[in-house]
Amino acid sequence: MRVDLFDFALPDDLIAQRPVSPRDSARLLDVTGETLHDRTVRSLPGLLRRGDLLVFNDTRVIPARLKGVRPGQGIRQDVAVEALLIRDLGSRRWRAFARPGKRLRPGDALVFSGLRARVEAKEEDGSLVLAFTQEGHAFLTALEQEGTVPLPPYIRGGTADAQDRKDYQTLFARHEGSVAAPTAGLHFTPELMAALADSGITTAGVTLHVGAGTFQPVRVDDTDAHTMHAEWGEVSEATARAVEATRILGGRVVSIGTTSLRLLETVAREHDGALKPWSGETDIFITPGFQFRAVDLLLTNFHLPRSTLFMLVSAFAGLERMKQVYEHAVAARYRFYSYGDCCLLRR
Repeated sequence: MRVDLFDFALPDDLIAQRPVSPRDSARLLDVTGETLHDRTVRSLPGLLRRGDLLVFNDTRVIPARLKGVRPGQGIRQDVAVEALLIRDLGSRRWRAFARPGKRLRPGDALVFSGLRARVEAKEEDGSLVLAFTQEGHAFLTALEQEGTVPLPPYIRGGTADAQDRKDYQTLFARHEGSVAAPTAGLHFTPELMAALADSGITTAGVTLHVGAGTFQPVRVDDTDAHTMHAEWGEVSEATARAVEATRILGGRVVSIGTTSLRLLETVAREHDGALKPWSGETDIFITPGFQFRAVDLLLTNFHLPRSTLFMLVSAFAGLERMKQVYEHAVAARYRFYSYGDCCLLRR
């Protein structure tokens, strides 16, 4: 499909720069019926049914942006370096994007205050493989001290502060590994979770470590030419059983965010519609025409024009329907993107 089919006008001032407080006071556009309804996230329990299952992404965002220096040697001067860690390769190695990438080459030493690394390789896409001197708990401890939250560039130019360390983490964050938050989960509070439980709505977790590909614009004219970055995910046996039990009992599977949906649909596609315990990498790219087999409802934030995420919601609820939804959202001044408002979709 032509990428320009997924374009729409979005005023810059509708891209949220901070989240609302409390989190569940964010606006929610209810798209589950024929008529659109303006609500808040707190109304979610009343929009669902007893026996429905919410599936959250329990990944935890790491402070993956590092600033440091390539020390000078001989006639070479020190060079200021900024790196964004995008994927844990194991054995102390990380794939990263760096600036100025063109001035870095294999063998270069990099110093990020308490973290030290060496450029091990340079990939075709411009990314680097960095080999750090620390690993495991020692590495994560140093990263917490030296790194900053990797905000998307649309939020304050990607410049994070101390408040973002709290704001850009969900209530469910357990497993370190993401460089972007599963943002639909940011709307949930302990009070909302209690109200959902009182309404007979159950929950389960999956893990998908969100990569830097979520920031990357689509640079091609046709969706067939776009390649997604692979991301690591896991569905536990308990969650697979919860999904299957929900289906058997007539409940609905409600994905909290596109990351949970992409993982659930990856597993369902590999197992003929069934949910099984699974771990591995997914580069699933969902566009109109995709056959959904795992998810019935989707709670998701409002996405940017021409993005893979707007393509996904258009596949889920219909392209023309989503154009109407987004036209309403812009006119009603809903807040967009990671710190913005959300909508509840039915396929």
